[in-house]
Amino acid sequence: MSVEDLNTIDCIGIPIETPHEVNLGISDHLEWDASLDEHLYLLQEKINTYLRFIESGEIYQCFPPATPTTKKVIEIFFKYEPPTQANAFLNHVTDCLNELGIKLKMKVVEFCK
Repeated sequence: MSVEDLNTIDCIGIPIETPHEVNLGISDHLEWDASLDEHLYLLQEKINTYLRFIESGEIYQCFPPATPTTKKVIEIFFKYEPPTQANAFLNHVTDCLNELGIKLKMKVVEFCK
């Protein structure tokens, strides 16, 4: 599962350290090369899938530990550091999600080889 699987939730869980949150993870292994616009488009569509999953209530059927009062967090795990050209998009998405009561977290992590 990855950012390229647009109709799939990559991972979901409740962190031990924040049991009042449900985290939905996006695995982004793509390089930030000449196809920046395509990469951002895939990321946008993947986030939209997550929004539909949350807003439709499907999250509560597929993952019963999540409740309407559980805080929702979308966390993007990047393999590569996003370039500065992606900052405007990522900041805009962060603001839009905040307005919906959803937090966006981003991390650069080393993926398994």
